[in-house]
Amino acid sequence: MTSQASLVAEAPGSDDRIEVPAARLRAQLQAIFTAWGMPAALAETTARLMVAADLRGIDSHGIGMLPLYDELQRAGKLTMAPEIATLRESPVTALLDAGGGLGHDAGERAMRLAIDKCRASGLAAVAVRNSNHFGAAGLYALMAAEAGFIGLATSNVWKAAVVPTRGREPMFGTNPIAFAAPARRNPPFCLDMATSTVAIGKLRLAWLDGRELPEGWAIDDEGRPLRDPAEAMAQRLLTPLGGTAEMSSHKGYGLAAMVEILSALLSGARVAALGDARDPDPPRYNVGHFFAAIDPAAFRDPEAFRDEMDEFINALRASRPVEPESPVLVPGDPETAAEAERDAGGIPVSRKLAAMIREIAAACGVADLMESAGHPGGPRDGKEAP
Repeated sequence: MTSQASLVAEAPGSDDRIEVPAARLRAQLQAIFTAWGMPAALAETTARLMVAADLRGIDSHGIGMLPLYDELQRAGKLTMAPEIATLRESPVTALLDAGGGLGHDAGERAMRLAIDKCRASGLAAVAVRNSNHFGAAGLYALMAAEAGFIGLATSNVWKAAVVPTRGREPMFGTNPIAFAAPARRNPPFCLDMATSTVAIGKLRLAWLDGRELPEGWAIDDEGRPLRDPAEAMAQRLLTPLGGTAEMSSHKGYGLAAMVEILSALLSGARVAALGDARDPDPPRYNVGHFFAAIDPAAFRDPEAFRDEMDEFINALRASRPVEPESPVLVPGDPETAAEAERDAGGIPVSRKLAAMIREIAAACGVADLMESAGHPGGPRDGKEAP
């Protein structure tokens, strides 16, 4: 029977990976970020949210992002000790400036602020500008669900990599949308998706794992399908959700535009379709995010809402599957299964990625905290070395 976790976490073969406990990955990331000049609290938040993505099987947004973050910080495109400021505020809204740093800490602060305002008013929205990549959008939507609210999180991307339907020029980033809603007995419903056919991090994972891309993920500058992940990363021409016009890619295109409006145009962040023309090499990339929290109690009895969410989720899971061995899942099920599996057995890290992390650590004078994991004489079961 196919595990729920395997539907999200496309781990490399056991001979090509090591399994590292979450605590060790967090410690490795914190050490590197601290060496880069991040304050301790910021390094802790960033590492925690990155590893949380890996625990949930979202490998494209966890520790696999470290090589890109290393490139950005070496190019001077990240502020390592940013000052996050509130630029505008009302009882139900706010606009934050992330100070040019990575977006994890600013994203968590923004959603926490939206939750606080929602408690008082029943509905709240917070936008962020002057940020950067913030990891897995679903983690922020889940913050609201865990507080008993419906949560929404979106983000644009500083560099366009997704073509519109009928186009061969990139106009959007992968522009994720996350939506979460609480239940009583079930884990929260949590939709976390890119508006492209796949997140660009999936190209990086395919390259790390030595796999070809499925047809329809990416195209070349003539509009032909690309299968080589290295070439696809260089071309940066992903398809919108749906892949082709015949498969309704206009829907992914429209959703990407919606996210761009909420995350960038509303906050005053860099608009990917306009950014290169206006300023091809800005000192900071000015990524924008958008967060909202909705209290069900503003509309109906919140306990009745959560009970009916359970009924709804259970009905979806109980619906007849095409194949009995592949039951119908609810958004969030694969991530919940991956988290339980990886919390117990460790997070799979490809040996190629582990080597890249080792080089990054060495370059900033940090010990290799993953050294014993998966090496001769080291643990292979995800447990800490004695």
